[in-house]
Amino acid sequence: MIRITDDIILQDWELTEQFSRSSGPGGQNVNKVSTAVELRFEAARSPALTEAVKRRLKRIAGRKWTQEGAIILRVEDTRSQARNREIAAERLAEMIRKALVAPKRRIPTKPTLGSKRRRMDAKTKRGQVKALRGRVQED
Repeated sequence: MIRITDDIILQDWELTEQFSRSSGPGGQNVNKVSTAVELRFEAARSPALTEAVKRRLKRIAGRKWTQEGAIILRVEDTRSQARNREIAAERLAEMIRKALVAPKRRIPTKPTLGSKRRRMDAKTKRGQVKALRGRVQED
């Protein structure tokens, strides 16, 4: 069970953990102990999340989102299986917290009269500088 916010709690049936051998350094334990964690969260079937949150979560998850609507996180950062499990849960919770925040809708505005004038003055000045670059005529 993972607590995201006070209202949202992910149940055990939504989460599946698998353990495998981790790549990279590990000393004598590297070929014996399964420390890598693969956390699978059934996001599409989760009753705790609204449809809007699921859409944002799908965009945030990117390649981690499967065709079945699950998010798969693989963590092999440390040599400890327990710490890798904690990291995977933290990453999932952070992903969901990001998806909970609805993006602010941008209201298009028109440029002010002063900014239009400043722009035109700058263009005129630049044009004059370029016009002065011609050949020098002798009198």
